[in-house]
Amino acid sequence: MTQAVNRFKADLREIRFVLFELLKFEDILGKQPFASWGRDEVDMVLTEIDRFAREVTGPLNPVGDRHGCRLEKGHVFTPPGFKDAWSKLYEAGWRSLSAAEDHGGQGAPFTLNAMAEEFLCGSNPAFAIYSGLATGAAEVIATFGTKEQQHNYLVNMFNGKWGGTMCLTEPQAGSDVGAAKTVAKRLPDGLYSISGTKIFITGGDHDMAENIVHLVLARIEGAPPGTKGLSLFIVPKRRISADGTLGEDNDVSVGSIEHKMGINGSATCVLNFGENDRCVGELVGTQEHVGMGQMFKLMNGARIAVAIQSLGVASSAYLNALQYARERRQGSHITQWKDASAERVPILMHPDVRRMLLDMKSRVEGIRMLIYKLTMHEDRATALASDDKQAGYHHGQVELLTPISKSYASDQAFRVCETAIQVFGGAGFLKDHPVEQCCRDAKIFSIYEGTNHIQAMDLVGRKLGMQGSQHFRAFLGDIGAFVAAHSSHPVLGNDIKSLGKTSEALGASAMQLLGWFQSGRIAMVPLVANRFLEMMAETAIAWLLLDAARVAEEASATLPEGHADRAFYQGKRHSALYYSRNVLPGVFYKAKTLQTEDLSALEIPDEAFATV
Repeated sequence: MTQAVNRFKADLREIRFVLFELLKFEDILGKQPFASWGRDEVDMVLTEIDRFAREVTGPLNPVGDRHGCRLEKGHVFTPPGFKDAWSKLYEAGWRSLSAAEDHGGQGAPFTLNAMAEEFLCGSNPAFAIYSGLATGAAEVIATFGTKEQQHNYLVNMFNGKWGGTMCLTEPQAGSDVGAAKTVAKRLPDGLYSISGTKIFITGGDHDMAENIVHLVLARIEGAPPGTKGLSLFIVPKRRISADGTLGEDNDVSVGSIEHKMGINGSATCVLNFGENDRCVGELVGTQEHVGMGQMFKLMNGARIAVAIQSLGVASSAYLNALQYARERRQGSHITQWKDASAERVPILMHPDVRRMLLDMKSRVEGIRMLIYKLTMHEDRATALASDDKQAGYHHGQVELLTPISKSYASDQAFRVCETAIQVFGGAGFLKDHPVEQCCRDAKIFSIYEGTNHIQAMDLVGRKLGMQGSQHFRAFLGDIGAFVAAHSSHPVLGNDIKSLGKTSEALGASAMQLLGWFQSGRIAMVPLVANRFLEMMAETAIAWLLLDAARVAEEASATLPEGHADRAFYQGKRHSALYYSRNVLPGVFYKAKTLQTEDLSALEIPDEAFATV
């Protein structure tokens, strides 16, 4: 058996800075609906989830990778230790943090749940995804289900007695969800007979919970084609009796499990529903043909979760590379490169290694700020629910930032992990070190829960124009206000002015997209959608990093010489300056490439791609 060794690393000081110094998390603590949560409770959660990740989930990450899951006689068995970790996860209450108290949850802010998720996913993404999707499925039932459905399912799903999944993808459909062929037939008792096949179902079966509740998109006989004809159904693996006890098997079978590049501890299943015409499900709520709208509740939550997952893995990869760079001695200092007898120095002293580390540091820190900015918008919207205008502003920013966070965080996570391998050199390519697994695990993040191109098309096709582009204009307005207030900053001023110019270029590119829509040149839009999303993400991250550096500069000025936090705050300055000088200029370049209106990818003949 693979030795259980924790390789997960996290920087608690960094997380506290983002929450309390940059984003002012305390502003919503101690007030309704978070009246029972304060700084002490948040610190306790941070300390304990770090311990849980290092002691429970982290050591199982390489175990899950080496052992994977196995399918025996139609049942999936998870890697050694996973079942025990599942029990400990729910006993500790980590999956009920932000669930409503009347459903057995703790009613914590969404941001606190996101913080815990960063540790769970960063330490063991393959394990965390089982319970993450179960919680997401429960939240769909909590939002759209009937009172009876909430009573029958939620407590057991939030406490880990039952698992849960989302079942969208089919063999012939892929990302084209509207092409789904799974059929639902009305039964006399108000239930529905379900038949069809779903693929790539994460946690579609496992041995950690006594039942699994599947949320299945299916088309009721006679429903219109496309996504408008889909309905959402609750389909448990085992039927549930009137008294809440488990009944007979519900004709949901595992056709196979996938053998993957990464997240091998996660069971990715082919599920067959109704092979023996005995699979029954109940409509979520009471309304037919609204399944996609209901499923978007889970999908949007899953997209944010993937962003957090990406952050956790990338952060741990960076911190492992940093530790290795401090310990590994190789080569002499650049100033002594001609001296063969010079002392060997830690590779942290070499300029290119320092560049790679600072590049990773700035990206990881910026992505964390972006994600927690999003979750804070969600929490502020909840806290200001009675103020339609303010709540609407915050909800709008959540809509806007969700595809950006999922896409940019997942793309960059893979690149950060790749850079971490480069810092290790040849050692990074070996399974003796954690970063090669981080890299393999991270590749899926840009693919599932809506590929990153789907995120980009969601951004440019829907989110930019919502409410007459009000949300996007508010986003640019927030950046503009920051630039106006701080462009004369003695240390950061020039970089803040550059941010202002970049923001203007971003706005001009958005207008160019609008022009293509209005002139019927729609084909241009998917060609540049990913590029525009990157532009918006990099502008947002540069803003947040510069704001963080401003906060750090002010805090550092109050500290005595030699204080431990001085170096930490200096790190904020250098992250911001590096990103604004090395990454942000790329936004201008991308804006110029949009102006060329290059159609070469469309104009090349199919036969010209290759002669084979």
